[in-house]
Amino acid sequence: MIQDFRFPLSLVLAALAFQAQAGEVYAPIGIPGIGIGYAQPVNSMFTLRADFMTLGSRSKDTTEDGITYQGRYKLQRTALLVDLFPMAGSFRFTAGAVLSTYKGTLDASGASGTITIGDTTYTGLSAADGMNVEIKFPSTTPYLGIGWGHQAGSGLRFSFDIGAAIGRAKLTASPRGQLASEPTIQADIDKELAELRDGVGKVRAIPQLSFGIGYSF
Repeated sequence: MIQDFRFPLSLVLAALAFQAQAGEVYAPIGIPGIGIGYAQPVNSMFTLRADFMTLGSRSKDTTEDGITYQGRYKLQRTALLVDLFPMAGSFRFTAGAVLSTYKGTLDASGASGTITIGDTTYTGLSAADGMNVEIKFPSTTPYLGIGWGHQAGSGLRFSFDIGAAIGRAKLTASPRGQLASEPTIQADIDKELAELRDGVGKVRAIPQLSFGIGYSF
């Protein structure tokens, strides 16, 4: 009869041992934005973390390869992380997964009457005519980094992270208005996308450089 209770009793003891470590609520700020997170030390060498950071939505005009775009961007992510403290101090290695919404839209309007896409200048256009480019990073990417803080302890805590979510942006484009019926438009769009990929398309990681302040209970 005593043996029947050994397995459930071991689970209870393991849960109590895990709960004995003080959890930390923290607020990171930096790149990629501001946020909130929770860190749960497992022991002196490992901490499990989850945090959310955002820059919200932004609008900014930009010029790429002679085309003026109206840009709109949305930058936010949730990270599920494991911290390893190899020397049982505050320095750590961090790895995990990032669930993100990193995307932007670039809209080139024909409101001025002309627009050059690829090798062709299209004329007689209006604001209803133009080209829309979407830039989107993968929704799930691995994260690798180093940092300090979030180890077992209590009271006011400080932390620092430097690392990156690894992934490559995908670019797509589509014409609108009368441009959609132009016979050469697809070839010109392909050329324009190739030029854009030489810029933003070469980005293979979203960096993180953030400072955090928290409290362990």
